[in-house]
Amino acid sequence: MSDNLSESQSNNSNFLRNILIAITAVSLSVAIFLGLQTEVSSSSIEAQVKASTPLDVALSNGKPSLTEFYADWCTSCQAMAGDLAEIKQKYGQDVNFVMLNVDNTKWLPEILRYRVDGIPHFVFINQSGEAIAESIGEQPRSILEADLDALIANNPLPYTYSSGQVSQFEAPVSTQTSNSDDPRSHGAQVQN
Repeated sequence: MSDNLSESQSNNSNFLRNILIAITAVSLSVAIFLGLQTEVSSSSIEAQVKASTPLDVALSNGKPSLTEFYADWCTSCQAMAGDLAEIKQKYGQDVNFVMLNVDNTKWLPEILRYRVDGIPHFVFINQSGEAIAESIGEQPRSILEADLDALIANNPLPYTYSSGQVSQFEAPVSTQTSNSDDPRSHGAQVQN
């Protein structure tokens, strides 16, 4: 009877060990699967930045460009990442996609040039390298596609505000003013 009891305890011990091994194996498999799922996908901002066209190339290669000013912390930029990845797949042969991080001081001249004051900020650049239109904020995929179709066809973009030709303007201000014309004098006459 003692041999039976010992054998039964041994079988129970092996059974528990096998269950623990199975649970551990399943847990590791799930962990590995989930770990692989959290790697950078093609729709992440980071992956899109790596695949984007450098600005200098985009301005000189004769293709129209969509430049996006973004930040990693920007929730609107993150929300659009999936749609933009699909748009880039669809239009990548015909359009340069440029991404400029507003947190990188390297892009400060461009941030000032295009007056970026909200992100995402999109600048549509024609084949000649001229900025022809802009849009700010989250854009539905259908709107971006319509604008890109127009950009490729060299037509006016339907869903942006334009920044086309402007007239030269000189303000009628003289650097020499009399004391009575000085706004700081508040109308008082200054005696010399």
